[in-house]
Amino acid sequence: MRILLNSLIFMELVFTWCGGLFFAILHNYSHVHFQWPIKINKTLEALYAEHINGKIKCHLCPHLCLIAEGKTGVCRVRRNVNGTLFAETWGNISALHKDPIEKKPLYHYFPGNSILSIGSVGCNMRCRCCQNWQISQAGTEEYQFERQLTPDEILHIAISDKDNLGVAYTYNEPGMWFEYMMDIARLSNKNGLKNVMVSNGFINESPLEDLMQYIDAFNIDLKGFTETFYRSFTGASLAPVLQTLKQIRNAGRHLEVTCLIVPTRNDDPVEFNKMIDWIEKELGNKTVLHLSRYHPAFKLGIEPTAAADMEALLTIARRKLYHVYAGNIQLKDYQDTKCSNCGKVVIKRTGYNIDIMGLNETGNCRHCGNKEIIC
Repeated sequence: MRILLNSLIFMELVFTWCGGLFFAILHNYSHVHFQWPIKINKTLEALYAEHINGKIKCHLCPHLCLIAEGKTGVCRVRRNVNGTLFAETWGNISALHKDPIEKKPLYHYFPGNSILSIGSVGCNMRCRCCQNWQISQAGTEEYQFERQLTPDEILHIAISDKDNLGVAYTYNEPGMWFEYMMDIARLSNKNGLKNVMVSNGFINESPLEDLMQYIDAFNIDLKGFTETFYRSFTGASLAPVLQTLKQIRNAGRHLEVTCLIVPTRNDDPVEFNKMIDWIEKELGNKTVLHLSRYHPAFKLGIEPTAAADMEALLTIARRKLYHVYAGNIQLKDYQDTKCSNCGKVVIKRTGYNIDIMGLNETGNCRHCGNKEIIC
């Protein structure tokens, strides 16, 4: 049955904030004609698979899972079925919403624009305070809220909104729906849209190289700066994430970095200063860094990060980096963008409301001409 989406929210909205997951299905696309429900029933053969003694070794991420018949890898969504590795996430949508680009967060990439944002299920990390654990820590068999959309249908939704910048792959780890993301990104790129990936960065070099043919901008989580923290808190490791950050920077793609500050876990000033030193040296002192305040979620119930502790770490970061922002907390002077050359405020922010007051149409500072923003 053909349904015309009305001007209100289509079908369902499951929204939980500060705890922190929402599912917004086909919101703000009232003019799109759409068949519902859609039956795809497609499980695509996964890339980066190697057969070893009756099992399959997955080379997508550094876990290098050796997957037995009928089982999945750490991600819960790449399964060995009769000796073939399948990507069970292909076509499966857990969330679809029109977001401000600043929500990714991306502050220096087409500020003030909105972007179609989609998510699926699965993750190759086990973060103890994951805000989106309902989808990240689930496989396709466990998750009940999925909708199915082909890449062509995603593209149709994206281009039907003339104010839409492109497609953001987000909410859960998009690397775990690599094949689906690639299929959408190719179409988006071909049709002049921008592709944005919000990721934990735990991916191998070859798949990332393939992705960077189509992904224009990245926000990568740098969750801490010790291997001990990564092993105990995420179930992964630090070194591959650092390699990802360098690979993206060297490829010339737009890169912003986010670090969630968790009390007593990754907030040691000495270790934090080492992280800032590394960012300055390897990524450059104009790297955009977002420091986000932790709030209790999933398996971690400790108190939120104290404002004073956030300010102390923000101060350390600003000694060496020009563009440091506070997330999940309102702190004076840590929302606005200042020109790295003359120091004048070029973008003023209040939440997701922005005033581009000091930039010209090409992203250059109106005061000194310095190139500051991609727009």
